[in-house]
Amino acid sequence: MGTLVSTLFVTLDGVYQAPGGPQEDTSGGFDQGGWSFPYADDAFGGFAVESFSRAAGFLLGRRTYDIFAAYWPKATDPADPIASRLNGLPKYVVSATLRNPGWSGTTVVSGDLAEEVAALKDRTDGELQVHGSGALVRSLLDLRLLDTLHLVTVPVVLGAGRRLFTDGMVPARFTHRTGLISGSGVSIQTYDLAGSPEYGSF
Repeated sequence: MGTLVSTLFVTLDGVYQAPGGPQEDTSGGFDQGGWSFPYADDAFGGFAVESFSRAAGFLLGRRTYDIFAAYWPKATDPADPIASRLNGLPKYVVSATLRNPGWSGTTVVSGDLAEEVAALKDRTDGELQVHGSGALVRSLLDLRLLDTLHLVTVPVVLGAGRRLFTDGMVPARFTHRTGLISGSGVSIQTYDLAGSPEYGSF
């Protein structure tokens, strides 16, 4: 059985929208895309390459899928460690409206999310990875289907944009597995989902 692993880039104020470029996702009038770019360094890149090397497949929300599908199929260098994984491994996109995905190796997941994702985990040998896809990640957390969260926190505050953790989520507790701080100040931390919060009093 596989594990479901999410990697998300967030700002200090919890925004995950359009870390990679100004035109990546301008929905809602968001005009601050590309906020992670100035912080890219060797540790940042090394984490990404190592993460993708463990992938056995990808589960993506529709918005992230559209962003990826517009870019990665054109990256055809077989030596590119990220493009080769994204283009060569199975991809599953959660969508009620997508009918004929153009990106080779894509399957549309349109049924009951809990049932479909549990089945995908059962038949995946290794990591089923979720990149971006914040709304999907929230649903997977609420359903207790997510196993591990890599949270990449960039030291910037934007004051606008879609936030990862929103009011109304099912409360959750995590255990910290490992982490590092890059030379540019990016915090890369790995957490495993550990059930519901515990409470006490001082």
